[in-house]
Amino acid sequence: MPGGGANAIANIAALGGVPCPIGVVGEDGEGERLINHFAGMQIDVSGIEKVPGYKTPTKMRVLASMPHGYRQQVVRLDWGSTLDDMLVLRRVEKRVKAALKNTDAFMISDYGYGVVSPEMISRIRFTKIPTTLDSRFSIHKFSGMTAAAPNESEVEAALGITIGNDLTKLNKAGQRLRKRLNHDALLITRGKEGMALFERGKKPVHIPIHGSNEVADVTGAGDTVIAALTLALAAGAQFYQAARLANVAGGIVVMKYGTCTVSVEELLAGVRGLTVSHSAIAV
Repeated sequence: MPGGGANAIANIAALGGVPCPIGVVGEDGEGERLINHFAGMQIDVSGIEKVPGYKTPTKMRVLASMPHGYRQQVVRLDWGSTLDDMLVLRRVEKRVKAALKNTDAFMISDYGYGVVSPEMISRIRFTKIPTTLDSRFSIHKFSGMTAAAPNESEVEAALGITIGNDLTKLNKAGQRLRKRLNHDALLITRGKEGMALFERGKKPVHIPIHGSNEVADVTGAGDTVIAALTLALAAGAQFYQAARLANVAGGIVVMKYGTCTVSVEELLAGVRGLTVSHSAIAV
């Protein structure tokens, strides 16, 4: 299945968006399968370059369970390579600049494999469309985004702190990081504790988890969240509205096993099922 940034792209398509993925794969079986998978979903793959000598980042998850029991991940095997070819990176940057002329939003999915960098983004972020960020290791290096969606551990790593279950620490951390990076909004995902939204000039808003807190698998949930958030902002939603939709999408996908997507129908059903008890709480 598509993983990482590719999973975010798959979620955009499943939610009714028209993604234009830009990135690289290797001249290997994994890269070929990814491109064929996207092509089968009617996704334009012209922005994906096959790079000789590059190994497509791949993750294999090994699950185990008792008969008729819930499967649990016991080990994950990762392989792939980091891109450091400046000629290829310049071509990626050129494709991004060209694509931004005809898009409604710009989503950056950074898993640390070298295809995207803060320096590159600083050179091409010239448009007024929403720009969103999901960076696994370098969120503290990207600034001036419309919105970013880190999880709580990524916020802790960026600030060198421990938040735990302390809402006061969380509020201070969210406001501090949003201000430091000059983002318009920061949506912190907190697993079974839900999400926390930090907007410029507004008080933090805490959004309880959607659905059950007994999740099946959190694999790829962040990809679903950033995809739903990006699409909502592209459609003109306010940050709070976009965050609520992203929260519903995330709550749905964690009830599935493996890297999965959320459909428009599932999202609509989830929104219709919202109750007063799931209302956001401003503090």
